[in-house]
Amino acid sequence: MKKVVISLLLISLIAGTAWHNRLDVLLSIAPTLLGWQLPVGPSQTIKWTQGPTQEVLPPSQRPPNIILILADDMGFNDTALHNRGAAAGFLQTATIDALAQDGVRFRSGYAANAVCAPSRASILTGRYSTGFGFEFTPFLKIGATIFKWLQDEAPGPLPVFFNNAVVENMPDIIAQGLLPSELAIAELLKSAGYYTAHIGKWHLGGSAEMPKMLPQNQGFTDSLYMSGMLYLPEDHPDVVNAT
Repeated sequence: MKKVVISLLLISLIAGTAWHNRLDVLLSIAPTLLGWQLPVGPSQTIKWTQGPTQEVLPPSQRPPNIILILADDMGFNDTALHNRGAAAGFLQTATIDALAQDGVRFRSGYAANAVCAPSRASILTGRYSTGFGFEFTPFLKIGATIFKWLQDEAPGPLPVFFNNAVVENMPDIIAQGLLPSELAIAELLKSAGYYTAHIGKWHLGGSAEMPKMLPQNQGFTDSLYMSGMLYLPEDHPDVVNAT
């Protein structure tokens, strides 16, 4: 009987400790269990599509090149162009400032959504993402629980923006993304004779089960995109922010 009581106490202690540290436990084992942490392969040469070697038309007679750089979570005042340098003037953004000084400055703008993926879908389609059912950033259903735990530990001024009803009706993560039926700007440019390429974050769907959501099937001739979520441990020596 004594052994049973001790065993029950140990089990309760372990369970209580695990629950108290549930976020740390989950985030430490989830990448491996769910395949979020992908191995980093060796460097390799990317074979981009070869363009024409000679000019077909002089610059004044051909359409302009278009380069769109989208930075998630970058604030208006994060560039020195608007606030003379972040961190009390310490952080200067000379290259970004030069783009504005040599080009066009838009002094006011409006995001179609407050989070990354839906706002990017709006940029690519020119439509409000809520108009075609892309209301939330694609995430696993357990993500709602994780965010709730995070908020419980460190309450913020804003509540969690989705509730249980939303999560229950949310499709599986592989079905969340930019619908193939939507006409993306890359498709329009490609049909007009442009070479189109995508580099970096996508997060608009696409997998072996839903290949039509991949960048290559949304108008981009070439795509070099991040297909995973986590790659190396935070303190790995090859990580830029390693301590």
